[in-house]
This record gives sequence, structure tokens and C-alpha cells, in this order.
Amino acid sequence: MSRARDVVDVVARALASRPDDVDVTESERRGQTVVELMMAPGELGRVIGRQGRTATALRTLAAAAGELDGLKVMVDFRDD
Repeated sequence: MSRARDVVDVVARALASRPDDVDVTESERRGQTVVELMMAPGELGRVIGRQGRTATALRTLAAAAGELDGLKVMVDFRDD
């Protein structure tokens, strides 16, 4: 488990109204670490934010945390 995955998990649970429905997985794809964030239907908008600003900030945090582990990180948002 990388620091990037932990950052995405903590921030998503803090923003969600139903934190128990947040699921974060990590996989490797084409030399990149892909962190997938899955939430309950209707919850994803809270994490994406207005005009995607919150999502951009979350991606920036995950990329910075990934750099500490020497990883290139990409964050995908998925609706269950």
C-alpha cells in the first residue's frame, strides 16, 4: 500500500457523507500506479467538487505522496 492510496482514502472518507461506502484500490498499469476511488451513487460529486477543483487537488496530493515513494500516480474516480 502506497502513501498515495492512503491520502486518497483519508480525504475521500472525510468528504463523504457515508464514509463506510468508500473503497480505494491500487494497481499497476503501464508503469504507473493507478489509484481507483469508488463511492456510493451520488457521493462522487462531493469529491469531484465545483468545476473539478477538489478532484484536481486530490490528484495533486496523491501525485506528491507518490513521489515520496518514487511512483508516478494517477487517480481514477468511479461510481458504483
